[in-house]
Amino acid sequence: MAFPSILPEQPGKIIAVHVAFESRAAQRGRRPRVPSYFLKATSSLAESGGTLARPSGTELLAFEGEIALIIGAPAKDVSLEEAWRHVAFVTASNDVGLYDYRAADKGSNTRSKSRDGYTPIGPRLIDAQAIDPKQLRLRTWVNGELVQEGDTSDAEMIFPLAQFVADLSQHLTLETGDIILTGTPAGSTVIVPGDVVEVEVDVPGESSSGRLSSTVVESTADFDPAIGDLPSVDDKQREDAYGDRAAAGLPPLTSSEPDPESSPELIPELTPELRSKLEAVPTAGLSAELRRRGINQLVIEGVYPQTAGTKMVGIARTLRFLAGREDLFKTHGGGLNAQKQVFDTVRAGEVIVIEARREAESGTLGDILALRAKVRGAAGVVTDGGVRDYSAVKEIGLPVFTQGAHPCVLGRRHVPWDSDVAISCGNATVVPGDVIVGDDDGVIVIPRSIAAEVAEEALAKERQDEWVAQRVESGESLDGLFPPTGDNKQAYEDFLNSGDK
Repeated sequence: MAFPSILPEQPGKIIAVHVAFESRAAQRGRRPRVPSYFLKATSSLAESGGTLARPSGTELLAFEGEIALIIGAPAKDVSLEEAWRHVAFVTASNDVGLYDYRAADKGSNTRSKSRDGYTPIGPRLIDAQAIDPKQLRLRTWVNGELVQEGDTSDAEMIFPLAQFVADLSQHLTLETGDIILTGTPAGSTVIVPGDVVEVEVDVPGESSSGRLSSTVVESTADFDPAIGDLPSVDDKQREDAYGDRAAAGLPPLTSSEPDPESSPELIPELTPELRSKLEAVPTAGLSAELRRRGINQLVIEGVYPQTAGTKMVGIARTLRFLAGREDLFKTHGGGLNAQKQVFDTVRAGEVIVIEARREAESGTLGDILALRAKVRGAAGVVTDGGVRDYSAVKEIGLPVFTQGAHPCVLGRRHVPWDSDVAISCGNATVVPGDVIVGDDDGVIVIPRSIAAEVAEEALAKERQDEWVAQRVESGESLDGLFPPTGDNKQAYEDFLNSGDK
């Protein structure tokens, strides 16, 4: 099969990124700590205007609009700062997958994503050296309706595009013509014969790849069971192909299931430096910085630490309870239910955040669960419900933020339902992977993409407030001092420049 005419030369390999967009990570329920990859066959490449064949007897063909990087000069052990110089072109691509073979592939995606024609690319190239890689926009349409939109800003991307080049070059040589597919935002879903999928990458107002167009068709397929696996689907593959369980027409899960595309070790983490900064700043200061960015619904209302002076910093692991219903509690309340599974699998540095609908008239955890979380290294628990065995939980030493004590068991008010999904805790939305910080003032939620910036700005404001407090203590008026303006502002800048801070 001839390679697409827009490409400068035949690529030796196509490398695809599993998860790179914040919106996709939120949809999947797990945010990768570092990039992970899989290979696609170069024979899967196709021109714009071609067809996407869904083999007869299969049902889960899904599109993924992506930004493709085309390597212009060999890259081996290049730094992050040098990496973008090795990218010659950027264009649109569609990382098409047949989820009917995804389980059989066991993470390799060989049969599900390397079929002929499953990597359409083009139709035009954008000069990578003439653009800012953080100003690209990606959009996908199905039958003329916009279904995906994302950009490569720091707020949207988990990793900058150049990081994929630098990272891969540590392990293999990226040759001229090689292609890197850089992940898809939320919105990917199932397509059927007759659908037309279009993908465009552009720098708004400047340059564009044009719309990459592909039409879905039905094709004949005779898979021989004597030679290899037959296509098959289950609810997990339907959920992932459609994007979520609701879109797939499935009921909510009663427990968390891992994403086959995500390696278990790629759990969200905070760097020691960022954790140290967040521990040094009060939630009041962090809250002010979030509000300055226009994020106001950030406080988990009504929850406070069991032990005064507690500081908690970690990554959100979510758990959701539904309102109590006797028949559902019979089917979902016993055994290793969703609640027990979360406490039994929580990872070091994670904070279990529980949605209990601000209903405090039942315990949402007790001493055994708290002990299990403590042993596994959890950073803490936040619940907008109650805690039973209150004194025993407190003695365990696990940071717990709650409305207060209640002696009754879970089934009185709650049904443990699902986990690792977006929840509402204390009137604040919490997405798995968010940063959770708690102290005596309460608990706040920080979007992971801006956590480092918020921490740094809040630390700077804390230093300024300390300087102001010293001046107030010496008898100065608040006028023009809080915050510093005019001569006071200059005095503070002189203080910073003096090296006495």
